[in-house]
Amino acid sequence: MKIVLGSDHGGFRLKEEIKQYLIEKGMNVTDYGSFTPERVDYPVVAAKAAHAVADGTFDRGILVCGTGIGIGIAANKVRGIRAALCHDPYSAEFSRRHNDANILTMGERIIGSGLAKAVVNTFLQTDFDGSYHTARVNMIKEMEK
Repeated sequence: MKIVLGSDHGGFRLKEEIKQYLIEKGMNVTDYGSFTPERVDYPVVAAKAAHAVADGTFDRGILVCGTGIGIGIAANKVRGIRAALCHDPYSAEFSRRHNDANILTMGERIIGSGLAKAVVNTFLQTDFDGSYHTARVNMIKEMEK
């Protein structure tokens, strides 16, 4: 699985922890920034990462800002993206099982690194259930037209 990471300054430290964690697990990870804790506009990072997931360059994305809200709103503006804000494993599981979410967003100011790693694990290891959920995901796709 190919994963893209991104953050603004408010999510830089947690993104770096997640990146190191995934690398240690042998995951294929690409970081689209930010690369320092200096101020950065989250829509720029979100757009770059979201387009790369939408076009199939990456299988999934993980984006972090201070709350996870702004970067998720920005990512969801890209056609084909279903970014889900998750701060617990249950939400991460069902964002994948029922919504086929392809980007996980989290807030560094909201979640600690230990819980964040559990959320990331769940998000990356959970498959889409398909079945009647497919019809609902297709309805969302239709809204993008």
